[in-house]
Amino acid sequence: MMKRSLFYSVCLTAITAGLAGSSYAQDANPTVLEEIRIESEDAQALLGNEEVSEEDLENRNPAAIDDVFAGESSVTASGGAAIGQKIFVNGIEESLLSVTIDGARQNKSAFHHTGNVLIDPELLKRVDISEGIAPADAGPGALAGLIAYETKDVGDLLEDGRSEGGILSAMTDTNGTDVRTALTLFGREETGFEWLISGAYHTGDDYEDGDGIVVPGTEPDLTNFIGKLAHETETGERLELSASRTEDNGTCAAQAGPGGIVFCRPDFAGVVGRPNTFVERLSRRESVTFTYNDEIPEGNWDPTFQISYNSQEINVSGVEGINESVSAFLKNEWSFETGIFTAGVDFLNETAQGRGFGPGPFGSSGRERLNNFGIFAQMREDLNDIISVSYGARFDTQRFEAASGQDFTDSGFSANGAIDVQLTDTLAFTAGGATSWGGFELGEAALINFGGAWNYDGFTTSRANSGRAGLRYENSGFAVSGAYFYTEVNDINAVLPTRGARGAVNNLVSEGFDGSISYTTDMGFIRANYTLADVELDGNQIASTAYYLGRPLGQIIGLEAAYNINEEWRVGGNGQIALDNDDGPVELEGYEVFNVYVSHKPEQFENVELRLDVKNIFDETYQLRSSDGIGNPRVLALNEPGRTFQFTTRIKF
Repeated sequence: MMKRSLFYSVCLTAITAGLAGSSYAQDANPTVLEEIRIESEDAQALLGNEEVSEEDLENRNPAAIDDVFAGESSVTASGGAAIGQKIFVNGIEESLLSVTIDGARQNKSAFHHTGNVLIDPELLKRVDISEGIAPADAGPGALAGLIAYETKDVGDLLEDGRSEGGILSAMTDTNGTDVRTALTLFGREETGFEWLISGAYHTGDDYEDGDGIVVPGTEPDLTNFIGKLAHETETGERLELSASRTEDNGTCAAQAGPGGIVFCRPDFAGVVGRPNTFVERLSRRESVTFTYNDEIPEGNWDPTFQISYNSQEINVSGVEGINESVSAFLKNEWSFETGIFTAGVDFLNETAQGRGFGPGPFGSSGRERLNNFGIFAQMREDLNDIISVSYGARFDTQRFEAASGQDFTDSGFSANGAIDVQLTDTLAFTAGGATSWGGFELGEAALINFGGAWNYDGFTTSRANSGRAGLRYENSGFAVSGAYFYTEVNDINAVLPTRGARGAVNNLVSEGFDGSISYTTDMGFIRANYTLADVELDGNQIASTAYYLGRPLGQIIGLEAAYNINEEWRVGGNGQIALDNDDGPVELEGYEVFNVYVSHKPEQFENVELRLDVKNIFDETYQLRSSDGIGNPRVLALNEPGRTFQFTTRIKF
């Protein structure tokens, strides 16, 4: 373990050794830079900073958040209804990453059987993922990286020469008879005002698995509303106010639990020995964000200011909980001859509060609060024609108010660095390292003081250390890359404490290899990804119910391809192969699942798209490797949907 933990330090040392020759001579006039090489898509991918682009989203046609990451190997999702879906990066749960939507920080789940961030993909423009090495300007709490969702603005949707428009889409399928409809309207006035309003509704029945057996508690019942209002002056100053509300209801399979009350567990099909009862579920996320930035900066005054409110509410029959967050940041970018320097401050105030609906101590409630203030700086620059670097640091100070009335304060320093070296015209070496202070963690909102008062003996702060190094080769559309990664997160306090012991700690390690091979032409692409992630908790293979920590990922292969037959027809598909994982006490079975699609945009109706997807084309009966409870003899884990024909119509007007 000591030898492994030295890896990130070696990476940081190698990076900083070449910085003495860096030029910080500031030009008096605005500097127009080409893309900094280390910020290129290929270099960032080798560093573990993946992008799900707008083109990727168009290919995958996501109806739920798990579809967003189809064909990926390092980023995986759990299954079932939207309320239960979680995202994992190299087997580490997203609650240990910084998660944002349009820059606004998102808090984590209020209940361990539910997902962390309820999001509908209707207006998604892109998703950026950092696997372990997050930059200093990513915000606090980026222990194992970040997930940054970005939604579309009017400028992404409005056609040239038009002042208003709209998109109407409808989807249905043959498994669960899902129906999804969405309408988005938008416009731009000559006065500089922009507006957008969007609504989506997804409903249906429980789906069937590959054996034709109905999987209970998986019916979709999701509504999503987004509104944006913006004004941009002639000098480029832009003010934007956005608000969103996403809610998942429907029926959930529930079982008896502590206190003799019933709990909805949407991540399971059932619990052995406890009959299912079906109850109404609720998961709701609400966000309001105000952003100011300058689209036409002058000199080195290029500021961005944002303040946002976010809440995530859960009601699962036996308990309810709500996480609320107010966050803000102010940053500025300075352009130099060799790169861009970003610096600023950020703030957050988060609370977790819940209550139980049982008798005696199972009807109690409590609240925790966390305040964080941070300062940060990040430099991204090309040192010369061969070497490009990124490096930064941040300092955070926190105050934590416990449910017991105790106060805890602490501060910590974080640093990161990465280097990209162009060895030849076709071969490059990339390495990075980071040490990140995580601070205190809010406990699970719904279970604060549930069954007895929580105690905070030994309560402390966490820290993560990450390193990554690899090579990439590119030539005439062909690309191959591979990287070794290592992430350890130490002293993670119990978010879901046993017998209320919040001061208990765990140490988490994810170590392995990411590889990719692809070929791209003007007509399409084919790509295969491979991830081996050995995820351990306190020196043993992690369990599939290690909530707020991770899952036993093992070896995953992701496949994706697309081809434009002509301007009207496009075909493609994706797949995931999970190999048998027998490293732990319970062997996890592998599976192979493949999806294909054909898209048609008729020449005579250029604003219409007709699409047919066939998902799980070979009707595999399987459980996603990142789902909860797989291999656990006490759990009936969720099977994924069997073969499904999905029809989509999208009209732009």
